[in-house]
This record gives sequence, structure tokens and C-alpha cells, in this order.
Amino acid sequence: MSLLEVDGLGVSYGRRSGRVLSGVSLSVRPGEVVGVVGETGSGKTTLVRAVVGLVPADEGRVTFDGTEVTALRGRRLRAFRRTGGMQLVFQDSLRSLDPDLTVAAIVAEGLTVAGGLTRSEQAERVDEALIRVGLDPALGTRRPGQVSGGQRQRVALARAIAVRPKVLLCDEPASALDASSRNQVLLLLDRLRRELGVAIVMISHDLTSLAGLVDRVAVLFGGRLVEQGPVGEVFGDPAHPYTALLVASAPSIGARPLGRSAASLRPARDRESWPHGGGCRYAPLCPFATADCAVEPPREERADGRTVACHHAETWSDLVGQTRGALT
Repeated sequence: MSLLEVDGLGVSYGRRSGRVLSGVSLSVRPGEVVGVVGETGSGKTTLVRAVVGLVPADEGRVTFDGTEVTALRGRRLRAFRRTGGMQLVFQDSLRSLDPDLTVAAIVAEGLTVAGGLTRSEQAERVDEALIRVGLDPALGTRRPGQVSGGQRQRVALARAIAVRPKVLLCDEPASALDASSRNQVLLLLDRLRRELGVAIVMISHDLTSLAGLVDRVAVLFGGRLVEQGPVGEVFGDPAHPYTALLVASAPSIGARPLGRSAASLRPARDRESWPHGGGCRYAPLCPFATADCAVEPPREERADGRTVACHHAETWSDLVGQTRGALT
């Protein structure tokens, strides 16, 4: 049974910006880690912000633990947020942590909002959260500017888990860190999932980071999900041309090679002039698209549990085989 359900979610930022998300659907089960991957501007951050209600959705719905979050307004929405069931961990820990507060006060923010704890109980929860993320509680007297980048991201995670959430929504939580700190944060997230049973939605543009952490992965392009399924299957045998392009750009995840370079999966420029009438947003860039792809919206639920928004999903293996043969 799903803990978090996103059904046909759409978000617009006005006429100039247009539609940022359209018809996005995904689910997260208790204790599961779901990755969302896509290039910059694909709608990843908008998705997690809309899930927690920071960005209003203009179509679809978000349901968390039986509560339809997108139907909540005003006092009811504020009451829902106080429960702390979903916690968002931002990419830039320096900007997301109040520079004037101590680490202990930052970790206690959610507990203070929720209420119901004595000062000693709250202090115990703060120390417990800091220890969980591998920090000495003695750091509680310092301010964000007095600790390292890796420590700040751990503080942000401590603040999130202090309220004992059921879902963590992590928006590229390790992308601003050096390689060593990044690996430590990813290992920490995996440990928190196992020890606390918390589900995680992990936003990233780095397929390598996701490959060893997530159970399932969803691929966003132009605000639409083009493919989702078990991470080993999606990365190991892509069923959508855009996923294949991402995989070809990250050979370290061990997928089957698709050609000499990622550029092999890019089409001629004349595809960019195709009319677009609500079909596949990737059609102008797809090496396998036909004119119908630009006007007919694709969606296919496969027998293996993978969802592929591609008119050519059934013949994808043959097409890839022909492409691989022509390029090698």
C-alpha cells in the first residue's frame, strides 16, 4: 500500500513560464526510496515543493497517509504541516538554515512548532537526532557558519528526522558537497532508511548517486514523467530514448553501451521544427520519433511494472539494437 501517492499532478507558474509539471503520477511505499532524475529545468524541485504544499498544484492531487494534501487550505494545511509527516531537505543547507540560530535551536524548530514536549524532552530529541546523523551534540552551541558544508547538511537532516517523519523529500541534498562528503551523506540516507523505516524521495541529476541508493526511479523530461520502474531495470535497460541518453552520459552505472557517445542518441536539427500539439515533449529531440509522436500523448503500462511514455516502447529493443549496430 502506498504511503505517498501523486496522481496527475500539474503546476503552472503563470503565462510567461507556462506549465512546469503536467500529469505527473508516482507512488512511494513505506520504507521505500524513490529517485527522481532529470536535467536542470525538468521540474524536479517543483515536484517536491508541490508535494509538501509549498507550490500550489492546479491539477491532480497528492495524498499522504490517507490525507489529500492538495485539498487542504489555510488552518487545515498549517495543522497538517505541524504533524511533520513529510519533511523537505533542501539542496543549499547554508541558505535553508537560519544563520542566527544555534544548531540545537535549528534542529528543534519542527519540535517547537509541533508542541507537546517539555524542554528536557525536546533537548533529548535534539541530541538523539544529532547523534543519528553522526554529529556530536556538543556542536549544538555553534551556528551554521561555524560548521563545515557536510556538517550543515547533516544538521538539515537532523532537523528533518527530529519530528520522526514518515517521508523525507530530499532535493539534491549532496550535490553542493565535495565527493567525500557527498558519499557520506548518501550512505547516511541509506542508514536512516534502514534504521528508522522512513521512506525517501531523492531528487538528483546524478544517476550514479541514485543507482546504489534507490529502489525505484522516475525520469522527468520537460515536466512529464517519461519512464519509471525498478532502478536496475530502468538504468540497466532503458525503455525511453531520453532515459537512454541520460544513461549513456553516465556509463559508470554499468548499463549496456548504446554507442560511442551520448551524442549518438541525438536527432537531426529538422526535428526541432516539428509542430507540437500536446504529444511527447521529447519528440523534437528523439532519434526514433515519427510525426505522430509530436501530437499524440504517449503512455504505456508494461507487464513488468514499468511505465514508459513512448509510442515506440514495444519495439524499443529492436530500435536500440539497430542503432547500436550502426554506431559500433
